[in-house]
Amino acid sequence: MNNIPQKARVVIIGGGVVGCSVAYHLTKLGWQDVVLLERKQLTSGTTWHAAGLIAQLRATANMTKLAKYSQELYGALEEETGVATGFKRVGSITVALTEERREEIFRSAAMARAFGVDVEEITPAEVKAKYPHLNTEDVVAGVYLDKDGQGDPANIALALAKGARMRGALIRERVKVTGLARRGRRVTGVDWAGEDGSAGHIEAEMIVNCAGMWGREVGRMAGTNVPLQACEHFYIVSEPIAGLTQLPVLRVPDECAYYKEDAGKMMLGAFEPNAKPWGMAGIPESFEFDQLPEDFDHFEPILEWAVNRMPMLGEAGIHTFFNGPESFTPDDAYHLGLAPEMDNVWVAAGFNSIGIQSAGGAGMALAQWMEDGAKPFDLGDVDISRMQPFQGNKRYLFERSHETLGLLYADHFPYRQKATARGVRRSPFHSQLLDHGAVMGELAGWERANWFANPGQDREYAYSWKRQNWFDNTAAEHRAIRTGVGMYDMSSFGKLRVEGSGAEAFLNHLCGADMSVPVGRIVYTQFLNATGGIEADVTVTRLSETAYLVVTPAATRLADETWLRRHIGERAVVITDVTAGEGVLAVMGPKARDLLQAVSPNDFSNAANPFGTAQDIELGLGLARVHRVSYVGELGWEVYVSADMAAHAFETLYAAGQDHGLRLCGMHMMDSCRIEKGFRHFGHDITCEDHVLEAGLGFAVKTDKPDFIGRDAVLRKRETGLERRLVQFRLTDPEPMLYHNEPVLRDGRIVGFLSSGAYGHHLGGAMGLGYVPCKGESAAEVLASSYEIDVAGMRVRAEASLRPMYDPRSERVKV
Repeated sequence: MNNIPQKARVVIIGGGVVGCSVAYHLTKLGWQDVVLLERKQLTSGTTWHAAGLIAQLRATANMTKLAKYSQELYGALEEETGVATGFKRVGSITVALTEERREEIFRSAAMARAFGVDVEEITPAEVKAKYPHLNTEDVVAGVYLDKDGQGDPANIALALAKGARMRGALIRERVKVTGLARRGRRVTGVDWAGEDGSAGHIEAEMIVNCAGMWGREVGRMAGTNVPLQACEHFYIVSEPIAGLTQLPVLRVPDECAYYKEDAGKMMLGAFEPNAKPWGMAGIPESFEFDQLPEDFDHFEPILEWAVNRMPMLGEAGIHTFFNGPESFTPDDAYHLGLAPEMDNVWVAAGFNSIGIQSAGGAGMALAQWMEDGAKPFDLGDVDISRMQPFQGNKRYLFERSHETLGLLYADHFPYRQKATARGVRRSPFHSQLLDHGAVMGELAGWERANWFANPGQDREYAYSWKRQNWFDNTAAEHRAIRTGVGMYDMSSFGKLRVEGSGAEAFLNHLCGADMSVPVGRIVYTQFLNATGGIEADVTVTRLSETAYLVVTPAATRLADETWLRRHIGERAVVITDVTAGEGVLAVMGPKARDLLQAVSPNDFSNAANPFGTAQDIELGLGLARVHRVSYVGELGWEVYVSADMAAHAFETLYAAGQDHGLRLCGMHMMDSCRIEKGFRHFGHDITCEDHVLEAGLGFAVKTDKPDFIGRDAVLRKRETGLERRLVQFRLTDPEPMLYHNEPVLRDGRIVGFLSSGAYGHHLGGAMGLGYVPCKGESAAEVLASSYEIDVAGMRVRAEASLRPMYDPRSERVKV
């Protein structure tokens, strides 16, 4: 081990397929002094026993882009490196055994076309023709992707490693990272120990945690949170089957199973609904190419279904019964990016059994991010900053991982809620909401009232791709907001206090809008990046001459706080997360002023409290602060009350509300109302790659203000013109439902897809937002076209608008 350097630009920890991909792509960008350390032998953790399924289609456009890149890369690696990857484009078939699954896979097929992926919906007879060994008696439909493939997982990793070595990377096996030296928010070096008894230290500019199922522990060494848990993953390989030739990869998600032909044998793997977490007491030090003990009883139900589905398996013997570990994250999305707790610790881990198909694209995206210091495109689905600190809790990971493995093949119904590891974060109003019929959902650990059940109604979801059991409940809540008064809990939204003598200048540098406003003023704004993309969508309230409150979406609170902290520099600013300190009740609707006036002696008139201002008030026997803003397009206030007075505030408002027709409402109502109003949803309608002007938010950017991040990009776009516009759509047929990613057709041709969708109960149809290309076109020309939305293969005519279809002049919020 004498040739391990004392200094490196980057040390990659872990030699599975992901670590090898990161090394490959960094060196491809010209990086030198790249060192990869593997505790045992390359691929010896989980890569070596992966199934090697390589699919193109993922749940979002950018994840699909990465999967397609992986496939293209693996097809060319052998020529570049001389290492055979076994990559073959054999195609894949996914079959549905129920009508609900049929709609899911047909919606996925429509989405695939919008993402540029070749796909074909096929009948049971066509499934049988492509897969003659399959029992198709109860098959309802299928989808076929001809360019999907399979490969040799270990050799793909070794090919990536060789490519990295060919460009100068140093890869050392049987060298374990034993410690990480830290100073402040940076790792300064890596301690290592070789199996031969040698040891040393590498001074490092940065590290990348590619440690797979060891990722959580390596993360702790680096002072970072990397929530993942190893689970047992089972598959069997049959004895050779006479006459068996190359077949497409087959997925039967309704039976939790996938099938792959390989060298005349059939592999059957499973993602069972109740998984078995493994390694809670730690992974054995000696672990290397290890198998876990067989558990045939656990696998037997899957095998019984499989023998019925693939009768030849009942005649073939089992050559191999395999059980090996895979790492899973709390939300079934992998971890990628710069760890929020540190400024030079990168993560690529937790690949949820799709590491082979993801590794090429993930390595490319991370390497480009490291090179540029900015994401190459929106990676919010997998950005490690989405993980909350508590999610690294071992008991939480143990309980959640029972469920997450099986969710890979479960029905991916809209609004589906996780069932395990619930109840961690609760607002001050939690018990009171439950007392009044709340049905809770979960986001970032927060229990949030999504809808309210009627007396005698089951307080649980009945999932479907059609109208779910809460559709009418949310419609009634929606009506209350539009015609009377409704109240809902917004306590989960992030609240960041930014204060100090430099607070105004600091926020003016980060925000597109002008923060030099009077005390009590509320400003809607975005944090922009250098390209004019949107890093955060927030409201900022000036509390005093030196203090502001930044309110962020619940899911991005940590990411937004991290963005703020990484830009402080030497400014005299302190940032404090005060989310848990205040409960927030939104009181919205035409009668909102009447209700507030009934519980407070303060003045809520336009003269005293116009839209976009805050004031301190008396509420009942206590105190509160009210912000006159609205995310539902109606007159209303957000009532901020300290946690100790929250219960009293709820009781007071609820009791007085009985004389004003008050209805308790949930998050589904808020989503329905905001999409009627055309309000953007961060992470869907607006992301880091969506230019603020093309998102229709130019009104929130003040370019006469000097020196803010993104100013030059906004000015350039104003000169060169928009290349696309965010358009609001409403289906003219009131029956179909929209969620997101449905293709948008302009004059019969696919031009994009919906970034978000929900039902507009007041406007009487499903609604969506989506970007439409418009280079060189005026707004009138964009709207002169005919639009349709593809809903599971059915084209539905849609009205289009560039202004909010509901209250386009925002007169109702300012009344």
